[in-house]
Amino acid sequence: MVRTVTSFGRSGTFDWLYQRVTAVVLVAYTLFIVGFIFFSDDFGYQAWSELFAQRWVRVFSLVALLSTIIHAWIGLWSVVTDYITNRMMGPKATVLRLIVEALLAAVAVFYTVWGIEILWGV
Repeated sequence: MVRTVTSFGRSGTFDWLYQRVTAVVLVAYTLFIVGFIFFSDDFGYQAWSELFAQRWVRVFSLVALLSTIIHAWIGLWSVVTDYITNRMMGPKATVLRLIVEALLAAVAVFYTVWGIEILWGV
């Protein structure tokens, strides 16, 4: 049996809830960005810069970024723990699973830091 030490929530129920909440945030952010693109009279660099100069847009973008990371982590963790098991891959599965999870965590941290730098950098 796979332990939930590296899952995001405390249990499967919390993971399910986190994934649903992050999905709602991502849908709202997507609708906001698509709506801005379609309803903007002169969509260009200037309009884009003015939009992201507003603090609430940066905060909303940061929440969407963190939601993407959380949503992806839960989904990928579920897939990894379902398919990289001792039953399917033998005794090396635990080590392989931890390596894959460490790589996924490193990518998540990298994208989070990079996204924050893009949103809040000078």
